[in-house]
Amino acid sequence: MGLLSKLFKKEKKSPITSLLPQEIYEAGVLELKDIIAPSALKITPKELNLGEKVARTFFVISYPRFLTESWFAPIINLDKVFNISIFIHPVDTAKVLRHFQKKVAEVQSQISQREDKGLVRDPMLDTAYQDLEALRDNLMQAQEKLFDVGVYITIYGDTSAELDKTESEIKSILESKLVYIKPTLFQQESGYRSVLPIASDELAFPLCFFRPHFGQRNPLRNKQAQFISCSF
Repeated sequence: MGLLSKLFKKEKKSPITSLLPQEIYEAGVLELKDIIAPSALKITPKELNLGEKVARTFFVISYPRFLTESWFAPIINLDKVFNISIFIHPVDTAKVLRHFQKKVAEVQSQISQREDKGLVRDPMLDTAYQDLEALRDNLMQAQEKLFDVGVYITIYGDTSAELDKTESEIKSILESKLVYIKPTLFQQESGYRSVLPIASDELAFPLCFFRPHFGQRNPLRNKQAQFISCSF
C-alpha cells in the first residue's frame, strides 16, 4: 500500500500568483541608475575598469612660485576624454597666522645657525623669510586671503597602454610649466568620486594659493596667482 500510495499520490501544485498588467510593466522599467551604471567595475591600485573603459585619476602635488594666465589651457584643449575637478576652500586667517608665526621662527633659526657657523647666506632661506613676513603683514591688513585649492584629473581610455600615453602627454605639458601631478595610488575609487559632479572632495589633498580678491575670479586664470606650500 505504501508503494501504491506513492505512485498514485497527486503532486501538490504551487499556488498561482496573479499579476496585474501595471505590475508587469513597472517590473520591466529601467531606472536612471540602471542606464548610466557601467556593466562591471574593477578597482586596482593604479586604475579603474568601468565596463569597457579604463580610468586613472591624478592630483596636482606641486606648483611653481607664480602661475601665469591660462596655464591650464593646454590641458583643457587636449583632444582626449577626461574629467577635471577643482575644489576651492577659504582658509581661516587666524589659523594661518599662527602657522606662519611658527614657520617664521623656524626660518629665522636656520638663518641664525648659518651665520653663527660663518656660512654664506642661503638665498632660498632669505626669500622664504621675506615671503612669510610680507604675507603675514598682508593677511593682518586683510589685503590677502589664503585658499586651499585641490585639482584632480581623471583620464579615460580603452586600454592601460592608451592611458600611459595620455599620462605622459599631460605630464610633459604640466612639467614644462613646473606643475607636477601624481596618480592616486590605492585611492582610485576616492579619486574617481572626487571628479564626479557631486561636489565631494574625498581625496582632500589641497595646496595653498593666495591673491587679493581671489574668490571673485577663477584662480587658474589669474595673471599671477601665487602659490605657497603649507599644511595645517
